[in-house]
Amino acid sequence: MPLILTEEQTMLKEAADGFLNEHAPLAHLRKLRDSKDADGVSRDLWRAFGEMGFAGVIIPEEHGGSGLGAVEAGVMAEALGRTLTPSPFLGSGVLSAKVLVDGGSAEQQAAWLPRIASGEAVVSLAVDEGAKHAPSRIATVAERSGNGFKLNGAKGFVLDGHVADALIVAALTENGLSLFLVDPKTAGVGIERTVMVDAHNAARVTLTDVEVDADAVIGSVDGGEPLLEGALNLGRACAAASLNGAGDQAFQTTMAYLRTRKQFGKLIGEFQALQHRSAHLFSEIEIARAAVMGALTALDAGRPDAGLIVSVAKAKAGRVAELAVQEAVQMHGGVGMTDEYDVGLFMKRVRVLNELLGDAGFHQERMARAQGF
Repeated sequence: MPLILTEEQTMLKEAADGFLNEHAPLAHLRKLRDSKDADGVSRDLWRAFGEMGFAGVIIPEEHGGSGLGAVEAGVMAEALGRTLTPSPFLGSGVLSAKVLVDGGSAEQQAAWLPRIASGEAVVSLAVDEGAKHAPSRIATVAERSGNGFKLNGAKGFVLDGHVADALIVAALTENGLSLFLVDPKTAGVGIERTVMVDAHNAARVTLTDVEVDADAVIGSVDGGEPLLEGALNLGRACAAASLNGAGDQAFQTTMAYLRTRKQFGKLIGEFQALQHRSAHLFSEIEIARAAVMGALTALDAGRPDAGLIVSVAKAKAGRVAELAVQEAVQMHGGVGMTDEYDVGLFMKRVRVLNELLGDAGFHQERMARAQGF
């Protein structure tokens, strides 16, 4: 299994890095944060993603997308991790798009996939209900009501839910889990923006006697679990890729600082203790990158154990990115804690990404249970 990018994937990486460095560098995040932007995300930038073909990476060509796979989605996610760009890519372009591609009806796909691919629409997946990722503990219910369903419950940390044009809600039905396409303007839907510590965006969504038609079901009634699991696995792998991007960029920023900062009459990068720590961190980042590439490749290959490989990657990438930002702050010294320096922004982003779609503990337990422990 090759763990390197193909020529075409390398071209996508270069295009994504170049676009984000020009149109959405760290200054873009700071501007949205400091201006207290009401949305916290640029819809114009999302449309530009569509024009560049980034928003619809995994969406089939017949629906206006690029028709590419998990590796390409991971390439985009890593690029976003490097620039810390607030974007609906993970929530809409990966999680929701995956659900619709795998299980959406012809009408649902025609209504939403082209709009996601063009950057004209944001569709948010609403799964978790507590502070921790726990898709097996969903309490939101959908009861039969006339020719449709009535939804009641609450969802937390819904990515970009406050600007969503549609929601995909996971709810318990009579004999299993089902996924519902919900208009956020429907009576009984309440949405409150959650400003995350990293200045990215989520929302709390409440559902009180929300009536939806039977054709709002994605896939089959009681058959939403495999659709959800497929989307979550791709999302976890992409979150791991973003962790790699953020961790590596924090490392590169720190290396540049070590090459210019002088103390006791010499560059601090000449101190052997810092060289050893830097070499160790470099090795760990490369291992994490290989783990994530392995997970993305396993998803594209449809391997039956892909979910476990994804868990290995998410856990490893999370721990390595955490080490990277901690070392970045330590090697910068006191200034590393100031807002003037960027390393603090990377630390905050890594903390959020670690929790998103399961922290290292969640994925370690998932692996242990799969092995019978």
